[in-house]
Amino acid sequence: MAKLIMTLDGAIIREYPISKESMSIGRKHGNDIQLNDLTVSGRHAMFTIMGENAFVDDLGSTNGTLLNGGRVAKSEIKHGDIIQVGNYQFTYYDNDIAEYEPTMFIRAEIEDTQIMQSNPPQSSDARGEPLGAVKILNGPLAKKVLELRKPFNTLGFNGVKMAMIARTNSGYTIAMIQNTKLRRQNDTPMVNGKVISSEAMHLKDHDMLELAGTQMEFFYFT
Repeated sequence: MAKLIMTLDGAIIREYPISKESMSIGRKHGNDIQLNDLTVSGRHAMFTIMGENAFVDDLGSTNGTLLNGGRVAKSEIKHGDIIQVGNYQFTYYDNDIAEYEPTMFIRAEIEDTQIMQSNPPQSSDARGEPLGAVKILNGPLAKKVLELRKPFNTLGFNGVKMAMIARTNSGYTIAMIQNTKLRRQNDTPMVNGKVISSEAMHLKDHDMLELAGTQMEFFYFT
C-alpha cells in the first residue's frame, strides 16, 4: 500500500497509508489530513490514486502546493517525490518500488542531555556568518535541503541521536553523540568515508556525510 510520510523540519511526524482513491489535506475539520498551520488553506490539496498512477492537486490554496520545490496546480507524483503544504512536507512512498525503513531526521535544537564529551563544541552568535545546510542524497527524503540556522543541530536515525552539528563564528563542526542504541557497528557517523569521533571536527564546503546509510552533502549558501 502506498503511503505519505509527513515530516516537519526533517523529523518524521506520521505516516498516512493511502487506503482510498483520494485524500484531502487542509486546515479545516473534515480533511483526511488536518494541519493546524496558518499557512495552510482550509482545503489545500488533494492526493488521488487512479489505477497505478498517483496525483497531487492544489485546491486553489493561498500559498500554493510545492512538488520537489516547484509550485504545481496538478501533477503526477512518483516514488520519493516531496510535496510541501505550508510548513509540512509529504514524501510519497510506493511500496511496489522500494522497501521503506524509518529514515533520517534532523532537528535544530539546543541539547540538554547526551553531552558528547567533556569539552563539547562551543556555539556562538554566528549571525552574519555564512549559512550552511545539508542536502539529503538518498532515501525517501532525497533532494531535501535542511538549513543549519540554530546553534546546535542533531542528526539521527529512527529516533536515535547520532551526531551534532554546531554553528560557530568560525564555521560548522560535527561530532558523534555516543549512544548504546545504535543497531549496527556501521551506523557510526562518517565524513568523507571516515568515522568521526566525539571530538568536534570542522566541516568544509561539500563534505559528504553518512549516517545509517543516509548520505548527505554539507554546503554553504553563496
